[in-house]
Amino acid sequence: MSANQTINIVLAGVGGQGILLASEIIARAAMAAGFAVKTNEVHGMAQRGGSVLAQIRYGQEVHSPLVERGAAQVLASLERIESLRNADYLAPDGLAVVSSQIVLPVTVSSGQATYPQDAEARIRTAFPRLIYLDAIGIATGIGNARCSNLVILGALAKGLVLPAEAWREGIRQSVKPRFLDINLRAFEAGQAL
Repeated sequence: MSANQTINIVLAGVGGQGILLASEIIARAAMAAGFAVKTNEVHGMAQRGGSVLAQIRYGQEVHSPLVERGAAQVLASLERIESLRNADYLAPDGLAVVSSQIVLPVTVSSGQATYPQDAEARIRTAFPRLIYLDAIGIATGIGNARCSNLVILGALAKGLVLPAEAWREGIRQSVKPRFLDINLRAFEAGQAL
């Protein structure tokens, strides 16, 4: 990262997946590493399973929290269709980290729309640099499916230049002490992919 470069990250998912916690952890990790940070969240109908989008920007000097379309170095999604819905945020050489999880939107569950059966193929075509993973399965394997957001963070950490201790500090500052160990293990599982 050059001295004047600003790093842009977009997190996408649906309400209840932990997008806002993941955003907070990235922001705190970047601050722990000495960077200026700005964040922006769009909650939509988050409490009803609607789309959630978080944008994090960090660097030596950051003027706006908004990530321009085509400018994100990393796009991470906890729901696979949400990755496609927000694909235009990712820079051409950016890294996409996508969970294979399916969360059916209300339009699908009510019969007004259908969920694309070829979603994985579309994702693999859309993102030349892709980490596609079963974040729920990995998190369940370490003891708590709700930590899938930390698995995604561990995987996306590969696309960012932040020291390991800054990540640990961001997690420590953002999760309750009784959940710290499982969240650190989930993060490390994502990093090990």
